[in-house]
Amino acid sequence: MLALAASAAALLVCPAPAEPGGRELVWAADPEGGAPFVEADPAHPDRLVGFEVDLAGLLAARLGLTPRFLNVAFTSIDQSIRRGDADIGLNGIEDTPARRAALATTIPYYEFREVLSVRTADAGRFRSLADLRGRRVATLGGTIAYEILQHAERDLGVRPVSYDDDLHPYSDLVLGRVDAVLLDNVLAERRRRTIPGFVVQPGSVAVGHYVGVLALANRRLRDAIDDVLRGAMRDGSLERIFRSWGIWNDDQRALYRRLLGGEPVPPATGFDAEPDLAAAGPWAAARRYLPSLLQASAVTLALSCLSMALAAGLGVLMATGRLYGGRALRSALAGYVELMRGTPLLLQLFVLYYGIAAAVRLPAFAAALLGLGLNYAAYESEIYRSALEAVPAGQLEAARTLGLSEAQVFRYVRAPQAFRLALAPMTNDFVALLKDSSLVSVLTVLELTKQTQIFATNLGSWVVPGLLCAALYLAMSLPLSALARRLERRWRVPA
Repeated sequence: MLALAASAAALLVCPAPAEPGGRELVWAADPEGGAPFVEADPAHPDRLVGFEVDLAGLLAARLGLTPRFLNVAFTSIDQSIRRGDADIGLNGIEDTPARRAALATTIPYYEFREVLSVRTADAGRFRSLADLRGRRVATLGGTIAYEILQHAERDLGVRPVSYDDDLHPYSDLVLGRVDAVLLDNVLAERRRRTIPGFVVQPGSVAVGHYVGVLALANRRLRDAIDDVLRGAMRDGSLERIFRSWGIWNDDQRALYRRLLGGEPVPPATGFDAEPDLAAAGPWAAARRYLPSLLQASAVTLALSCLSMALAAGLGVLMATGRLYGGRALRSALAGYVELMRGTPLLLQLFVLYYGIAAAVRLPAFAAALLGLGLNYAAYESEIYRSALEAVPAGQLEAARTLGLSEAQVFRYVRAPQAFRLALAPMTNDFVALLKDSSLVSVLTVLELTKQTQIFATNLGSWVVPGLLCAALYLAMSLPLSALARRLERRWRVPA
């Protein structure tokens, strides 16, 4: 049995080997991004469709290989490629200086424009970023658009809002939670066809390119793929793919002329970028990002403390209700506990922020606070209930014999002892909540883990950002643990 378990673990940890002779081209992407990039075929959900799927098939066919898809979260594609999980990443990956420094990037195969989308009623007011001073502008974290908004925050007073997907920025725009969205024209046009109520402004804020990314050790394969891409540009194969997905335009024709003419194509144009983080070195970049990480840590700490206070208060009420309430109340509270413990916290956050948005538009921080507090209240109530039940029945009877009322018994006998018993698991729950607060980034709350992720994406490495993030989390959790241990020692019952 031990041998079987070890074998299973090895299969889970190690990536599946390629076919004999290395006859596969393993390509990584995230189907959650959807069409026209990569998505599950609505007619056949077990198949993938999208222009990146067609491009991977074209590359594999001309290299004499068989394409094999690897599902990787979009924000992890660079790291997955560097560690050798796949040969190439293809998923609308933007050409940036950090990627050119850390990975072997292909020549650009598609040129996109960063465009501004606004509500239809605001089309005449908000034509450029300069018109959005003090306004909330949404985009995807770790992208060229996010860098542009960071510059605009400093120079124009724009307030960037980071999302993890490209659907909710536009739905929130229509709902009025943000005032504009800055993303590439492929995403903007796709969402405009399915979400009414906003328009795409005609001007371009910046110009960028999609590239494939490979590990630095795979430069020979990268060079072979570049040759295939140039050939596909010459014979019209790339044009046919992009036309079939409705994204071909004259920008691509101009891009191909430049590439086939030997003209170098810069990573991005349209804004004044600061010195590249990767070129500055990881520790110099860390000094530059440290104020942002500290600010995000403050958000994390404030959110965690407020959520734990809410959870503790509700937990006490629920625990006492289950002990002293009637049958209907006990059943209702037990059902609540099972519901909150039996469904994912992430799902609960989505329901609070997006699911009920048509009826109640909660601010992002309020939705995060309620989501964490309501979820952890279920766990806290079970801790308090078990602690209250652990107080010896003899002590309760003795207190009643002395003439104390039930309220006095609870206040002077049962509750103090139960609190001492519950202190250690309460501390553990608070530390867990501190870490679970990283989930609220899906609600556009820029907490510590999300800011670290953006830092790591711009730097092209998780080593230094990860160490800083871990250090900040420890700095927040260790003092609490020390305080709890001190209280435990003070309240310990002598043997």
